[in-house]
Amino acid sequence: MQILDLNQVMLASMFVQIGNSKNAEVDEGLIRHMALNSIRAYNQKFKSKYGELVIACDSRHYWRKDVFPYYKANRKKNRDESPLDWEVIFKALHNIRDELKEYFPYRIIEVNGAEADDIIATLCFEHGMNFGQRILIISGDKDFVQLHNHPAVDQFNPILKKWVKHNSPEQYLKEHIIKGDTGDGVPNVLSNDDVLVTGTRQATLTAGRLEALLKENYEADCLKKIISPETLQRNLARNRNLISMTEIPQRIQDEILASFNAQADKPRKDLFNYFVKFKLKNLMEAIGDF
Repeated sequence: MQILDLNQVMLASMFVQIGNSKNAEVDEGLIRHMALNSIRAYNQKFKSKYGELVIACDSRHYWRKDVFPYYKANRKKNRDESPLDWEVIFKALHNIRDELKEYFPYRIIEVNGAEADDIIATLCFEHGMNFGQRILIISGDKDFVQLHNHPAVDQFNPILKKWVKHNSPEQYLKEHIIKGDTGDGVPNVLSNDDVLVTGTRQATLTAGRLEALLKENYEADCLKKIISPETLQRNLARNRNLISMTEIPQRIQDEILASFNAQADKPRKDLFNYFVKFKLKNLMEAIGDF
């Protein structure tokens, strides 16, 4: 099974289209053509080894924001400050996603409360780790390194066009939990919840502090000087819940698997007329690749 992170592929297509211009108008038609061509190319490249292509989509609401209000909070702020019209961009991306759902033969998984990460991880757990099916994750997100500890799971970065590898997925996850993820608004375990939103400087993870945390020596003097053991344990639980993919709520996992199973044997629905409607002449010549 190939599992593609749709938003990453579509945003990559958009940024290629606008180039270095920060005020360029978004051409939905061009994004559509580039995104569909990318999907076609990955399917052709990998289907002989990995089989069926499944597309994972972000929903508009994330369960992590329910448990941690500061999750990805700065992303909206950055979009608001950007010269790009993100309302137009998201409308174009949503239109293309809906077209994929209606016309294309792929299982398109979107579940309220779930990110594409949750969908990809759940399918890896269910079909890769439980049933031994070979799975390829098509995404450059390093969060998926934690899934590399199973030999059935591979990862390809569609932006850099290279395989993602790591010598110790378990160690990577442990360090990721300790260090947090500033891109997602998750502070390190020595810092308060709101530190990345308020612009306050995070507590420094010195080499000694990191070593103590990796060894789970939470009573070490270098740690107790800046944070109580109780608060540290609380922050470790906070980051583990937000970062470890084993923490995805069971309800979310069940809905993902239900959506996946409901879309078995999805038909090709009027692809030719779809390509005509959107003037996708070049893609029409490769319609069999879809």
